[in-house]
Amino acid sequence: MKIRKATQQDAPHIAKVHVDSWRSTYRNIVPDTFLEKLDYDHRTKLWERNMTSNSVFVAENNDGEIVGFSTGGKEREGKYEGYDGELYAIYIFEEYQGKGIGRLLLQPVAEELVQAGMTTMLVWVLEDNGAKYFYEALGGKKLGHAELEIDGEKLKETAYGWPDLSQFVKEG
Repeated sequence: MKIRKATQQDAPHIAKVHVDSWRSTYRNIVPDTFLEKLDYDHRTKLWERNMTSNSVFVAENNDGEIVGFSTGGKEREGKYEGYDGELYAIYIFEEYQGKGIGRLLLQPVAEELVQAGMTTMLVWVLEDNGAKYFYEALGGKKLGHAELEIDGEKLKETAYGWPDLSQFVKEG
């Protein structure tokens, strides 16, 4: 598995991972009406824009196909004092989950946050998403909850935080 910084040419592949992983991960969590409306072209444009302001990292399999991505940056809401960085997204095709790729994708995000002077990070996870166990296994501590509305349905999110990003940074 190769992890590298994404390029603009990767946007359609990132969009496919984004849409397909939402449909598999959030089935029976997020309203089907929302999942059915997800669109590869719209997500491609979104990721082309996102890559101009945020670093995005991709995981490639041995055939050079993008099977996952991650992105992060400055914490966006300011709800939790002392948390300055945020993991915005990490998505992996369902058949590649549980193979250690998530940790590999989290690492470059954490390293960039540290290089930018941030020492802490949080992530928001839908409460019914099994990925919460991934964050807990990596030492993420529950910070609190918030409510989110998607297609008229109220969903609960949990914030997980890491007070020390050094655990994710490679040694020299």
